[in-house]
Amino acid sequence: MKAKKYITISLTVLVAIMVITSGFMKAIHLPWSVDGLVKFNLPDSATVLGLMEMAFAILFVFPKTMRIGFILISCYFAGAMATELSHDGSMLNPGIPLVLIWITAFLRDKALFLGGPKS
Repeated sequence: MKAKKYITISLTVLVAIMVITSGFMKAIHLPWSVDGLVKFNLPDSATVLGLMEMAFAILFVFPKTMRIGFILISCYFAGAMATELSHDGSMLNPGIPLVLIWITAFLRDKALFLGGPKS
């Protein structure tokens, strides 16, 4: 039981750091981070997208807001995946964080996926 707790906490921290860092890089307009948005004609949206990404990750970290954070961050990355696919891009960029988010959410609260009372 202790191992599951450590794995869950580690994955939560990893996901939070990964997504918040990505959002921060967009928000401050790092050139190589915004370059990806240029090919989708979204360079002016980098700040808003970065702030959204950071806010959703923060909501996901805290237990009381984890469910709404999970829904919002899943929708964010699903939209990123759809945008990538519509422009013949790779769905791995948004897909890998999305898979990690889903695994982390499953470990934290199985009821999100299986129904029933909150675990």
